[in-house]
Amino acid sequence: MNDSVQPLLSIQDLNTWFFSRKGTAKAVNGVTFDLEAGQVLGVVGESGCGKSVTAQSVMQLVPDPPGRIVNGKILFHGRDLVPMSREEMRHIRGNKIAMIFQEPMTSLNPVYTIGNQISEMFTLHRGYGKKQAMDAAAEMLARVQIPSPHKRVHDYPHQLSGGMRQRAMIAMALSCNPEILIADEPTTALDVTVQAQILDLMLSLKDEYNTAIQMITHDLGVIAEMADKVVVMYAGRVVEAASTGALFKSPLHPYTNGLMSSIPVLGQRTRGEAGELAEIKGMIPSLFDLPPGCKFVNRCPHAMEICEKEEPELESVEPGHKVRCWLHQEKGEIAP
Repeated sequence: MNDSVQPLLSIQDLNTWFFSRKGTAKAVNGVTFDLEAGQVLGVVGESGCGKSVTAQSVMQLVPDPPGRIVNGKILFHGRDLVPMSREEMRHIRGNKIAMIFQEPMTSLNPVYTIGNQISEMFTLHRGYGKKQAMDAAAEMLARVQIPSPHKRVHDYPHQLSGGMRQRAMIAMALSCNPEILIADEPTTALDVTVQAQILDLMLSLKDEYNTAIQMITHDLGVIAEMADKVVVMYAGRVVEAASTGALFKSPLHPYTNGLMSSIPVLGQRTRGEAGELAEIKGMIPSLFDLPPGCKFVNRCPHAMEICEKEEPELESVEPGHKVRCWLHQEKGEIAP
């Protein structure tokens, strides 16, 4: 990509913290990455690493209180979304930037039909009349391959299967041809056959509309199939960012290596020294009490003295490949 070309979405030093009597949880702690038009960006990491809170920050859906964006910028076409009013965000949310949630039953309203919920997008953002909006809703259901769409628009969420509900969510998200689609664990609750169908559907719709996708998941198999670029997050920080090919070929951060090693391989029974599947030992540090140095230090097999005292910056070690690790910076010296 030419550096002079402005990314579609640019998250710069984003800090989203949650305040409670227990203290301050730094859920997103200085996150920076870009999303280009038509690109699929995978955001991976363990539960609690800040993936979903980053997405909620973009959509201005962080519950306040207790959460709040305390610093940073979220630039969409160069315009910062953070200081925008609720009214301004209403014109962007669902229209320019849309989101698919992990479990559609908690996102779809159980007392309204699928058609009513999708048609609302057309009346709100396109000014359609009731009949025109309902026809458009049926057309969107057809586009996401739901059979008998003119009948299904009158169904309630509980009358659809899990896969159909997820397709309905995708139809709602894509109804206004958004420039960015944020998908938060969109296939987690589905069986593997339906997962593959949903992923194929998202890729085909991306090609049709040139929609950029931010895919949030802990499943590296999904990332390998879908993503052009990957951001690896840990304890609210980006620890590695690279093209998908480069990351899978040569993961640089010990955490990324751990994630790769923990993937089961068909026909390979042993990976760990004792014959068990490899694992990343230990737990993510408390977001209320993060260590002063590298956040991965207590779980890292390569930890050095400097790792406990100073946190490395996210720096480029190869063109397009960034990592936050002393092993790959001049100041770090590998212990014997």
